Amino acid sequence: MNDLQKLIEALIFSAEQPISISELQTVLFTYSGEEISLEAIQEYADAIVLKYEGDDFIFEVVKSGGGYQFLTKPTYHKPISTLLQHRSRRKLSTAALECLSIIAYSQPITKTEVEQIRGVNCDHTIQKLLERDLIKITGRADTPGKPLQYGSTQYFMDYFGINNLDELPKLKEFEAKDISSIGDPGDIMVSVEETEAGTTIIANYDERREDAQNENYETNQEISSEDNDSEEQKEIPEGNS
Repeated sequence: MNDLQKLIEALIFSAEQPISISELQTVLFTYSGEEISLEAIQEYADAIVLKYEGDDFIFEVVKSGGGYQFLTKPTYHKPISTLLQHRSRRKLSTAALECLSIIAYSQPITKTEVEQIRGVNCDHTIQKLLERDLIKITGRADTPGKPLQYGSTQYFMDYFGINNLDELPKLKEFEAKDISSIGDPGDIMVSVEETEAGTTIIANYDERREDAQNENYETNQEISSEDNDSEEQKEIPEGNS
């Protein structure tokens, strides 16, 4: 292997996206000032592909998207995916899961709308979700100021083991309520469960909050009933007691 082939291999390895033969030619000319033919670069690239086809390497050079890219071989996809999911789950906070759930079920949605649901500022959390590639900017809302709208990514579906958004758990209560009518923190409870099929996201209205509301209602009813009994006793004439 000569120095030029090593240089091309280094460029392919360093590129985050597939790098084309023409782009390799441009970079090499900018670096060395020497113009190398597309045919020569193609030959070196093909030689690099052949080199990594052997079983001695855990990665390979794949031609895709009109260019070349280093990828791990399919044999190792599952353990690597397990590692990445393990690290991601370990670092994903409850606040991040709440925001992620709201965005997944209500997309496209603005940051302000997410904050209306959660009742707290979400700047930092949304930024972290963007950095983790779990959400993306999908456009701008047709409202004053044209705020950014957010939605889930392909990686979000890979992470939670679903093929499309229709496979998310159905939340009748969530769908029935309008965003502008929620507004109170604690309305949504989010959790992540580990199953044999993978990671599952679960989001629903906090049953404990509803139970507390029901208890308060029953208590108020009892107090109201006692007050009515007391008023009736006061109205009974003394001669009839």
